[in-house]
Amino acid sequence: MNYMIIKCGGSVLDALPLSFYENIVDLHKAGNIVPVIVHGGGPIISSFLKKHGVKTTFVQGLRVTTDEVLDVVEMALSGSVNKKIVRKLKHVDGNAYGISGVDGGLLTAAKITGEVDLGFVGKVIHVKRAIIDRIAEQGYIPVLSPLALDTSGQRYNINADMAASAIAQALGAKLCFISDIPGIYTMENGEKKVFRHLSEQKINQLIHEQVIHGGMIPKVQSALKALSDRVPEVAIINGEEKDSIIRYASGKSVGTKITLESEVAHIE
Repeated sequence: MNYMIIKCGGSVLDALPLSFYENIVDLHKAGNIVPVIVHGGGPIISSFLKKHGVKTTFVQGLRVTTDEVLDVVEMALSGSVNKKIVRKLKHVDGNAYGISGVDGGLLTAAKITGEVDLGFVGKVIHVKRAIIDRIAEQGYIPVLSPLALDTSGQRYNINADMAASAIAQALGAKLCFISDIPGIYTMENGEKKVFRHLSEQKINQLIHEQVIHGGMIPKVQSALKALSDRVPEVAIINGEEKDSIIRYASGKSVGTKITLESEVAHIE
């Protein structure tokens, strides 16, 4: 199957127009591409945490996750956001199947270790592709929330960008990050200038210059890791822009395309 991984950030989900979901359904019905949605839910998680009086912090764009935080994260992602996306796709005559990485052992995780202990924050070490294949074979659009178990059954919160990257690697699929920005950009004379192509070398330079910062860092790092392991193409596009996902799927220049090798500089 020809899969395309569509990662929707929590910050953009509420802003996405209904036409975005219509585009996904149109892609699916056309039969050439099987869209797989991997979603985050940062703002909703933060809202749920506040509602339940649970405090949390971030380190380099990653949420420090205690067991108490994890209970709320699972409730927000798998119980709320995931089903909301399924409902929206159904509303525009689509067939979607929502699950989390926990279900059926879809995603196997290992704890992320480093200078700072992030708690129950993991990285994906295995994707059970057969589950996604089976959902797709039944005519559904898979909608996946980024939670996982390790080999002992411990739950982990997975950064959605990293989860999408791992799933794209397992499926050998193009990876498209949906955002509320036109791509990676710099400001010139008060105007946004979008980088249409970025290489690994240029990305590292922009991180050093703090043009790329915060939550965008794990996004581009996930993109580069994906490219180094079977993922043919990664792009960051604006989901609020009319028909952006259709234009991207048809090969047109949309947002920022990320490659390992240098390309001719192209900024708009």
